[in-house]
Amino acid sequence: MKNNPFPIEDTDRRAIWDMLVDRDIKAFIAEDWGMVEDDFIEENFMGIDAGRLGNPDAWELNFPDLESYKKEWLKQAKIFKETSWAEDPQEALFRATVLRDIDISGESALVHKKFFGGIKKTGGEFVPTEWQTLYRCRKIQGQWKIAGFTGYMPHFLGNTASSPAGKRVPVSAGQHKTAGPYSPVLMVEPNKLVVISGQAAIDGEGKVIGTTIEEQAAYTLDNCRKQLNSAGCDLNNVFKVNVYLTDLDDWPRFNEVYKTYFDDPLPVRTAVQSGLLMTLQVEIEMWAVKS
Repeated sequence: MKNNPFPIEDTDRRAIWDMLVDRDIKAFIAEDWGMVEDDFIEENFMGIDAGRLGNPDAWELNFPDLESYKKEWLKQAKIFKETSWAEDPQEALFRATVLRDIDISGESALVHKKFFGGIKKTGGEFVPTEWQTLYRCRKIQGQWKIAGFTGYMPHFLGNTASSPAGKRVPVSAGQHKTAGPYSPVLMVEPNKLVVISGQAAIDGEGKVIGTTIEEQAAYTLDNCRKQLNSAGCDLNNVFKVNVYLTDLDDWPRFNEVYKTYFDDPLPVRTAVQSGLLMTLQVEIEMWAVKS
């Protein structure tokens, strides 16, 4: 079970996290819409289903009103409850959920909720939970409520071209069957190199963000993206990544987050176990080549 990651004095973000993580998961597990029905604004409610597709042209208005979303929510909750899981499903959902980015302006909020990893069924099947949802929320008479959302979006919405400018995998390159989400070799154009220092799950005030490897990995990769953006690059321009983990046992869980941030051709990569400052669990440095 996760604790609310926002400080006591940040009452708005704490309330939004409780609504969209704690209460939402517990209601879904209990198959009890009554626990969350007061969290929605019924008037003009609209939910967009991205269908895990990166092209917005393919997204559909599957939930034109709250009633249509309620029916699908109850349907999915019933299926979930009837499934035989190999682990505690509530704990698994809390583990997979990351919600830390909340943009508030007055009494409106845009909330970024992400899911990483997955849940194991009793028979050994692994059900992935790899998507993100943007919630539009409003504060009504002192209570935060959901006005609408765009859900089931893939983590990576960038260019899906097979060979982004500036880097490519040699035709003859190969690697072993157990290789993770990385390329064995990349050839790059060296005239526009960009290198960033090691990034970690640290905010602008110097505070460590997140207590799980999933939370810290996502925040660290977002920090990497921000640094690259300052030089006119993005993650699609990255060709080399160095990863430092305090515990290599976290490697599989880290990979579940990491692979959602990159498109082919994947960067080459090295990972080692290392002592890190404070309570950091991961640090990442990157090399990129500008298009």
